[in-house]
Amino acid sequence: MTVITGRIAPTRLVPTRLESDDEVIAAARTLASRFAAGAARRDADRILPFDELDQLSQSGLLAIAVPAEYGGLDVSNSVLAEVTAIIAEADGSIGQIPQNHFYILEALRTDGSEEQKRFFFGRALAGDRFGNALSERGTKTVGHYKTRIVADGSGYRVTGKKYYSTGVLFADWITAFALDADDQLVMAFLPKGTEGIEIIDDWDGFGQRATGSGTTILNNVYVSADAVVRHHKGFERPTTIGSVGQIIHAGVDLGLARAAFAEMISFVRTKSRPWMDSGVEKASDDPLTIAKVGQIAIKLEAAAAQIERAGSKVDAAQIETTEERVVEATIAVAAAKVLTTEIAIEASNTLFELAGTSSVQSGLNLDRHWRNARTHTLHDPVRWKYHVVGNYHLNGVLPPRNGAL
Repeated sequence: MTVITGRIAPTRLVPTRLESDDEVIAAARTLASRFAAGAARRDADRILPFDELDQLSQSGLLAIAVPAEYGGLDVSNSVLAEVTAIIAEADGSIGQIPQNHFYILEALRTDGSEEQKRFFFGRALAGDRFGNALSERGTKTVGHYKTRIVADGSGYRVTGKKYYSTGVLFADWITAFALDADDQLVMAFLPKGTEGIEIIDDWDGFGQRATGSGTTILNNVYVSADAVVRHHKGFERPTTIGSVGQIIHAGVDLGLARAAFAEMISFVRTKSRPWMDSGVEKASDDPLTIAKVGQIAIKLEAAAAQIERAGSKVDAAQIETTEERVVEATIAVAAAKVLTTEIAIEASNTLFELAGTSSVQSGLNLDRHWRNARTHTLHDPVRWKYHVVGNYHLNGVLPPRNGAL
């Protein structure tokens, strides 16, 4: 177990300024080709991707969601999800790490002051990374918190302990979520290295092993008043905070599914043997195998299409943020997340079903695809997304407002 205190990011070159969706997708594919080469080794040896995250900052991809009025490209949410899928297909850990970064930027867009937006969006344009100190252990539900923020002179003090702190090890800013004196949820932006912050690299999940999602301890940490955003306001009215966060999660799942599918195709074509009763010379000529591959391919297309459709609805809700638009976006994103969850698990299972016994050799590390999919799809239970969608259509019950929808 490693304790990291005050790791300050080196001075960076000015990140690339991406000017179009085509440039964004091209940049993601370029990085993905680099990341894919070392993904299996990073997973096997749990090598944390500090260099790769620096490359991500330098690429300009971490700034693509910054609104145009603050100097950003403000890409569509379907493009944001596709970029996530491209990176996650290459490396299931790296694809997950920026999810909270983009969620935080959306929360800032929704509830930050003009001064906060100008400053923190500017930092995103400069390549800074925002990490998440949100979830806690030992609370009644994931929506309950013990971490507190209390007034101290002209600023505040934050005290608490967080787990699943995805991205914090690689972050320039730790975004700590805490309850204020009125039990309202706020998010406080803390520069990495601030006195009283202790980051413990103790994430031991069997999947997404290199996300660095460990423990963050906040020991009476000082934060200035202008670095505190009233996050609870984003759920007191219709907003797209949850939809943006969830469509990125769907992008991660889609990338994990594509990775498993690609490994399956390669293995069946080049290494698998046909079943003895199939009557064919090659495993790739087995009609049952062909049909199963087609089934997975069709579900992948359906999931990708739903993400694109949902992304357009989130775009519309960001432009015209009414109850109707936000609900449409929420329901569409919930559907996308269900489809991507299910295909990520099915594709990673089918990899071994069709590739055969030789595919389970430890040295191949193909099991990382199933482990990544099983781990990531636990974030938000799809059984409740089915319930939300069904309850809306059957009983007209509006979806709850939270970051999981």
